[in-house]
Amino acid sequence: MTHGVRKVGEAVVKDNRDAFGEDIGQAQARATEVAERFDASARFRKLSGVARAAVFVIAVSWSVFQLYTAVFGSLEAMIQRAIHLGFALVLAFLLYPGSRRSSRTSFSTFDVVLAALAAYVAYYLVTNFVQLTMRAGYVTGADLVVGVIAILLVFEACRRVVGVPLAVVAATCLVYAYFGRFIPGYFGHRGFSIPRIVAHMYLTTEGIFGVPLGVSSSYIFLFILFGSFLFRTGVGQLFIDLSMALAGHQAGGPAKVAVISSGMMGTINGSTVANVVGTGSFTIPLMKKIGYKPHFAGAVEAAASTGGQLMPPIMGAAAFVMAEFTGIPYLRVALAAALPAILYYSAVLWQVH
Repeated sequence: MTHGVRKVGEAVVKDNRDAFGEDIGQAQARATEVAERFDASARFRKLSGVARAAVFVIAVSWSVFQLYTAVFGSLEAMIQRAIHLGFALVLAFLLYPGSRRSSRTSFSTFDVVLAALAAYVAYYLVTNFVQLTMRAGYVTGADLVVGVIAILLVFEACRRVVGVPLAVVAATCLVYAYFGRFIPGYFGHRGFSIPRIVAHMYLTTEGIFGVPLGVSSSYIFLFILFGSFLFRTGVGQLFIDLSMALAGHQAGGPAKVAVISSGMMGTINGSTVANVVGTGSFTIPLMKKIGYKPHFAGAVEAAASTGGQLMPPIMGAAAFVMAEFTGIPYLRVALAAALPAILYYSAVLWQVH
């Protein structure tokens, strides 16, 4: 039955692609352009040759490490999170350009230096873990220097991958920790010295290596890796084909296809932007071609893709952090999110109908 439905979906999609192929290609190009303009995480480099091979080896090594610890158990919290962060920072500096004028096809010597420093700050924690534990509370000059470098690297990676606003918010919090002594009233505090701030951020599990990074190293990475496998093996296209087979022949079919396919896509990526680019580049031209106004077509896809962060099992990163902070098993959080997600997509589908 599934095979038959997929065949019907493939036939419908093929017919529509033959009719709208040029529009879909243009839409995919525009979607990518808009995503890169407004979402810093979409502006990663398209490498080739030796550079591509090096990044491939690093990424595969990271995945193997995460799968190994998932099967045989996580390492000590600081070691697990330090290695996880080290891999993330190295790839961030190699894959994401420092500015809009930087090359999008190769990384510079400066990027390699930043990646090497990122690897070193993780290596420093791993190799000195026992000594750092034995002299807890006593911070050496080397600890402070490496800690400052680690903090700056995290800020730079944040700026490149997420954007300036989040980096500014985080920097404001650090500045507040130091200058709180000069603030009168309820928002003031006695202030903390720079060595104490650096030690807290780099040498404890309450700063950079806090709960969010712990959740990422233990859970989020594995779910994202699983979702990537599904997407790259054609499951994403299967969702679009299945949606076409189920709703393509109904009244308002293309809009319903957008809602259903975005809901299905949300189960494997949990990202609004990726959902829009993955499904919108096909469904938006389809809706426009049969007479829907452009702003309505865009609004339907945007509303449908936004619900992807509510759709279990992956959802957004906030769900994993929520489970860690509350102590509630992630499975229960995912089950609790299922009903709101179904209600959300039912409401959007009803509005479209």
